[in-house]
Amino acid sequence: MGNRDRPDVVSVYRIAVQEKLDDEWSDWLDGATIKNSSDRTTLTSPAIDQSALRGILNRMWDLNLMVLSVDRIK
Repeated sequence: MGNRDRPDVVSVYRIAVQEKLDDEWSDWLDGATIKNSSDRTTLTSPAIDQSALRGILNRMWDLNLMVLSVDRIK
């Protein structure tokens, strides 16, 4: 059984959004590290499970952010 089949296994995610966010949003996005570049903001989550990832994505929906990508990096 791989980690993909185990929702209790935590992972780190990198989420790119089109808008710019400052570091003050980190707490509201479950402690994600926020890094801005010229055309996007990249958020790197701490180790989270699938339900926490969904919570972050729901908050981005609430902020009307354009999500460009979601990558599992660890």
